[in-house]
Amino acid sequence: MRFNRKHFLTFIFLLLLEIIIAQSSGFIRHTFGDFLVVILLFYLVKALFNLSNKTVAVSVLIFAYIVEFLQLTPLLEFLGLENNRLAVIVFGATFSIGDLVAYTLGIVTVLLLEKFLTRKLSSNLS
Repeated sequence: MRFNRKHFLTFIFLLLLEIIIAQSSGFIRHTFGDFLVVILLFYLVKALFNLSNKTVAVSVLIFAYIVEFLQLTPLLEFLGLENNRLAVIVFGATFSIGDLVAYTLGIVTVLLLEKFLTRKLSSNLS
């Protein structure tokens, strides 16, 4: 375990952006928010653990898929959280294939971004 300030600041920025997005509706909230949430989680994990980008990306994607598929179950009702607004926002209320696509595209995007940034940094050091 180690702390990475740059990744943590990226996480904080994305968290604030997600909070702003949560106040909206439509495509931005329901699709772009799902796209960004996996990137947010990626940077949170990278801020705390020294793991490879691929390991973090696959782990975050699996986690997002599990949460999405759990929406097919009455889990919130079982936990007595069906009327808890925060739980419904965080967990989600309905399963959507589109969310799975958004999560996948978010992970692909962050992997490409990290690859680009790594190459740019190494070329600047050369």
